[in-house]
Amino acid sequence: MKRLTILSGLLALLLVAGPVVAQDSTAVDSNNQGKSDRKVVTGFSGGVMVHLGYAFTSSPDELFRNGSLKEVSNVSDLPSDGVTLGVGAMLRMHFLDCIHLGIEGNISTMPLMKSGSNIRTGWGDVFCDFYFPTKLVRPLLGLGVGGGSMKRLYVPSNAEQISGGSTAVYNASYTTSPFFLLNPYIGLEFGLGSSASIIIRADYMLPFGKSGSTLAAKDITWSNFITPSGPRLYVGIMLGKN
Repeated sequence: MKRLTILSGLLALLLVAGPVVAQDSTAVDSNNQGKSDRKVVTGFSGGVMVHLGYAFTSSPDELFRNGSLKEVSNVSDLPSDGVTLGVGAMLRMHFLDCIHLGIEGNISTMPLMKSGSNIRTGWGDVFCDFYFPTKLVRPLLGLGVGGGSMKRLYVPSNAEQISGGSTAVYNASYTTSPFFLLNPYIGLEFGLGSSASIIIRADYMLPFGKSGSTLAAKDITWSNFITPSGPRLYVGIMLGKN
């Protein structure tokens, strides 16, 4: 009975004080409308993207990080560039209705020759971009900073037969090249309502790492621009609160 009395008193107090507080709050909001009418966090979104690109380097031995390819008689027939295909995911927050800040990760593969050779690149970065808050199309301009690695597999088209009936692949190699990444990009985002959009983005990866695959750890210089590198075009769908 005592608790019921206390609850009744609190309810009566809320009924009396509520309109007064609301009126005061409305007055404060009206006075500050010109000062703070923009929210800091204006939304969030995330989604997946697929990409198609072209990456290149100066020579096959640089592409595969295999210096002994210089001794191969038909080295000019080996590739030094190729098409890259991949997929990635992105998560971002929207600030002041003009800034995206987020993280993303991608995997990209460049198939080469018919022997199974390939360059596989995986990376992640933190990105920031500026956009124009229009309802239908939002232009984007931004930069990602992160890192990843390139895994280079070279398998020659022919194999060398050795005694004992087994097969050895001559001059095959597999190397991993870690890198630091700068990734400038531009794009367009097409709104599909308040909770979905389609994004089209183009970037040009700028990876920096060690200059060769046989250097000792003490000789690694991270200021070297490494290849293959080139432009990529992304298409994806974003879901969230715009």
